[in-house]
Amino acid sequence: MRVDLRSDTFTQPTPGMLAAMNSAVTGDDVFGEDPTVNALENKAASLFGMEAALYCPSGTMSNQIAIKAHTQPGDEVICDKTSHVYLYEGGGIAVNAGCQVKLLDGDYGRIKAAQVLEAINPDDVHKPVSRLVSLENTGNRGGGSCYELADIKAIREVCDKSNMSLHLDGARLFNALVATNEKPASYGAIFHSISICLNKGLGCPMGSILLGNKEFIKKARRIRKVFGGGLRQAGYMAATGIYALDNHVERLAEDHAHAKAVAAAIQKKSFCARLFPVSTNILIFETATPFTGAEVSKLFAGYDIHVIAMSPTQVRLVFHLDITPAMVDHILTSISKM
Repeated sequence: MRVDLRSDTFTQPTPGMLAAMNSAVTGDDVFGEDPTVNALENKAASLFGMEAALYCPSGTMSNQIAIKAHTQPGDEVICDKTSHVYLYEGGGIAVNAGCQVKLLDGDYGRIKAAQVLEAINPDDVHKPVSRLVSLENTGNRGGGSCYELADIKAIREVCDKSNMSLHLDGARLFNALVATNEKPASYGAIFHSISICLNKGLGCPMGSILLGNKEFIKKARRIRKVFGGGLRQAGYMAATGIYALDNHVERLAEDHAHAKAVAAAIQKKSFCARLFPVSTNILIFETATPFTGAEVSKLFAGYDIHVIAMSPTQVRLVFHLDITPAMVDHILTSISKM
């Protein structure tokens, strides 16, 4: 039994999702004439209580569009040192926006308002202008960590006092919403922009949504075109997003439960030195000496369970809608034999 825990991007479309794709009504989205894309954008904006939305091919693109829209070349972006926008987007902040980054040392990827305040540059010609704070929820390198809403509100207050914008890389935001029982509109009321991936826990083949006010999204739409992200009959893919928002959100709790069950088993093994707190669907653990991440990853592969060595001493497992209870039983049985 092959079990792929490398990422929640490995999901396959469900039968219902495929049916939604097959029946989608499409048009030319660059002309604003794809009714299914328009319906997805309107649905997402309404869900978060924000004015407008933009459908993008990927979460990296939606993040990079947002950063460019919020900044000018030479500005500075403040984020945690493990942020996806910094580590895993090909240097896009420098290439696309012409900005530099100030990295903060957060708690499993979560930064605090006091850290942001301290990081803001003075009004000095020698310094770049601190223009944008980017948060990530859940935190990928933080093991699926979730922010407390009060901490985000405190950061927004700092941004308001310093004339800065606040962006959310919410690639797995729905995992956080399910885990903390928060409402989407609570996030929409805090952030200037939000990026949400449809192709991770929600199980779509592709796509991400960028949310903001009408003026911001109008600017973002132009940047998307410059980035080569203008799509034509995108409604076939947008239909999967509508289906996922209607059918795949509440079931994320199953992935969280699976992660916790497997974490309890891994914690007992000699190759595990320390588990990150498991809040959602991501499980990260530090390997114990003399084991390396690559060696432990190979150990799992021997049971046809495929995981990722995130570093020489860290291993990551990500649970998703294609991981069945039978697969979890196989994982637990295999771990007991390791």
